[in-house]
Amino acid sequence: MPNRSSDTLFQLVKSLKKSEKRNFKLYTTRNSSTEDLKIIQLFDAMDNMEVYDEAQLLKKTKTIAKQQLSNIKGHLYREILSSLRLISNDENIDIQLHEQLDFARILYNKGLYLQSLKTLDKIKESAKANNQVTVLLQVLFFEKKIEALHITRSMQDRAEQLTAEVDDTNRRLQLIGNLSNLSLQLYSWYIKNGHARNKADEDAVQKFFEERIPLNTEHCSGFYEKLYLYQSYVWYAFIRQDFLLYYRYSQKWVDLFEKEPFMIEIETAHYIKGMHNLLGAHFDLQNYKKFIETLEEFEKFSRSETVLHNDNNLIQTFIYLNISRINKRFIEGTFTEGKSLVPSIVEKLNEYQLFIDRHRVLVFYYKFASLYFGSGDYETAIDYLNKIINWKVSLRTDLQCYSRLLHLIAHYELENYQLLEYLIKSVYRFMAKMENLGIVEEEIFNFLRHSFHLSPGELKPEFECLLEKLKKLEKNPFATRAFSYLDIISWLESKIQGVPVQDVIREKFLKRA
Repeated sequence: MPNRSSDTLFQLVKSLKKSEKRNFKLYTTRNSSTEDLKIIQLFDAMDNMEVYDEAQLLKKTKTIAKQQLSNIKGHLYREILSSLRLISNDENIDIQLHEQLDFARILYNKGLYLQSLKTLDKIKESAKANNQVTVLLQVLFFEKKIEALHITRSMQDRAEQLTAEVDDTNRRLQLIGNLSNLSLQLYSWYIKNGHARNKADEDAVQKFFEERIPLNTEHCSGFYEKLYLYQSYVWYAFIRQDFLLYYRYSQKWVDLFEKEPFMIEIETAHYIKGMHNLLGAHFDLQNYKKFIETLEEFEKFSRSETVLHNDNNLIQTFIYLNISRINKRFIEGTFTEGKSLVPSIVEKLNEYQLFIDRHRVLVFYYKFASLYFGSGDYETAIDYLNKIINWKVSLRTDLQCYSRLLHLIAHYELENYQLLEYLIKSVYRFMAKMENLGIVEEEIFNFLRHSFHLSPGELKPEFECLLEKLKKLEKNPFATRAFSYLDIISWLESKIQGVPVQDVIREKFLKRA
């Protein structure tokens, strides 16, 4: 993928739809000044650029001196956001509530205290109805201020009521804060490291979780308390590869939205991530029927107004829907057919390159490589694996390690024996350094070290020996990680039977169906 521009204004301009660009120009020219005309020139110049280039920008906007550029860029950035706010306030409940808070402040500043309190009361009801706890606290503090500074002749025991409401809201916010912190920290651990590699990792994650999970979480009653509690359990289970627990809490996550469907509009990104995790849980458990049902539901959701009219929702749905579409091919063993998905996904990855994080791109590259490997196209698999190996990022050391191992096996399939001796040493050193050498990986390396010198007649018993060893490890909790990245069992069975690996996986799928 091309390098992304780090210029924030350029990214904002390139994210705008045609209607948003038109609205911005109408908004800016309504009360235009010389400065406004300059920002429109700057806007047009940036809009016409494919890649941000400041030297070219100054050539195209000759009325803007170099020393003025920084200030005018800042002004343009603010004006674009202001124009977007005007057309976005009906889409988000938090924007609507903050606008009403602004109105309450204006009424207060005019000395219209009772009108301000009446507005705050309406905001409070709406905030409660839509689970907006942070806005609720702002309203309560504003109400306290008015009551403390002015004689409003409001209801009796008003001070006690407000105090009780603030205390209750603060307790809720503290619980939400603690749970959301735990969820975020566990997710961050996974992004950096992947699944638990060994007993030490598992013990460390368990200790971390148990020390930070709040007491009495069974009494969580609010939407956000439950959401972050379920998320915490999802990441905890996923890191430890406890797939039943992972499924249970992914389902609770999605069920939470189904019980309060209006929250899908408010917290769409969390709903999308919940559906992704539920699909992932069905995939890991090889629960094909439930996987298909959930995928169809997600496909339907992807065509809804909620997704189509919001860029972030559209991009996130694209990512997670296509990961599941590829996973469907992995379950079915239809790798060759699955390759048809790749060109359109790559096209969208290029289109969305400013908005998709590198971690997601790496995941897609590994999925593509696995599709091509499974279909027998080892050279194309190597091309995608090289993209991961050569991309210098500190994310997902597990993905970096297993990309190198799959890369090694692809070269083995291509009989690139001269390269293999070097690669085996190099990949082994890398995986050892990253502490990613488990029992399964050691057995694979032992096999590869001496097998490429053997004749075809001598190879089959070696494949059978390795298969027997690895099958004994399938139930080992610390071997699960390797099997989830590489279906080495099916690969070995394909070598023994002399058939493509996708045929082996397809046959297993049909027997289960």
